[in-house]
Amino acid sequence: MSTAVIIPARLGSQRLPGKPLKVLGQVPLIIHVFRQVSQCVGVDTVVIATDSEEVASAAKAHGATALMTSESHPNGTDRVAEAARKLDAKWVINVQGDEPFIDPNDVQTVIDATIESATDLVTLRYPIKTSDELEDPNIVKVVTREDGQALYFSRSPIPFNRDGDFQPNAHYRHIGIYGYQNDVLQSLTQLPVHPIEELEQLEQLRAMAHGMTIGVFDAQTLSRGIDTPEDLAWARQQITQSDKAAFPSG
Repeated sequence: MSTAVIIPARLGSQRLPGKPLKVLGQVPLIIHVFRQVSQCVGVDTVVIATDSEEVASAAKAHGATALMTSESHPNGTDRVAEAARKLDAKWVINVQGDEPFIDPNDVQTVIDATIESATDLVTLRYPIKTSDELEDPNIVKVVTREDGQALYFSRSPIPFNRDGDFQPNAHYRHIGIYGYQNDVLQSLTQLPVHPIEELEQLEQLRAMAHGMTIGVFDAQTLSRGIDTPEDLAWARQQITQSDKAAFPSG
C-alpha cells in the first residue's frame, strides 16, 4: 500500500530548452522540486521520471532518485504511468517538474486526499484574484460542484459572468498536481484522446469525458511554474533574495 511521488522531467521544452537542468542558486531546477516534495510525510518513494541521462546524472549527483523512461511519451502523465508501473505503488502523486517553489503542504493535501477521497483523481485549485488572470488562456480555470467534485476545466473564463463585472472568490485556477490510485492512472493513459481534450489542450478533460471523477481541493499557496526565460530570471531572483535573507551581510 505504498505511496510514490513522481516528478516527470524532459529536456525538450520548446519555450525553455533544457529546463530541468537550469540552475537556481547552485542547484538544478528539478532538484529544487525533488527537495520540496521530499518534505512530505507518508511518502515511501520520491522519484524523478526522465528520458534523459543528463537529468538522471544530475539527480544522482544531488542525492535524488531517477527512473529512466521511454523517449516516446507524448506527455508527463504517460511518463509518470510508466514509472509507477516500475515502482508498483498503490497511490501515485504526479508533481510537475517545473515547480521549484511548490508548497509541501499542498502536496501533502493531495497525498492525504488521494488516500481518503472516493474520486478517481485528486487535484488542487486556488482563487483567481484579478480579471487579467481570469481572461488569460494560459491560466486554466476550474468549476466544481458543491461537494468539490470538478464540473469542468477550461482556458476560457468559467463560470461566465453575464453582468460583466469581475467578482473576487467566484473563480478558481487549476493547480496541476494530481493524485490517483495506480490502477486508475494506468487506465487513464489507455483511454483514447477525446475531442474536448484536443480543443482545450487539457489532459484532465480526457478523464472527465470518459466518466472519471476528479476531486478538487484548496491549495494554500500559489506556486509559479518555470516555463519561459522570464520565469527563470524571476526564480533566480527569488533564490538570491532568499539567500540574502538567510545569510545577511555584516
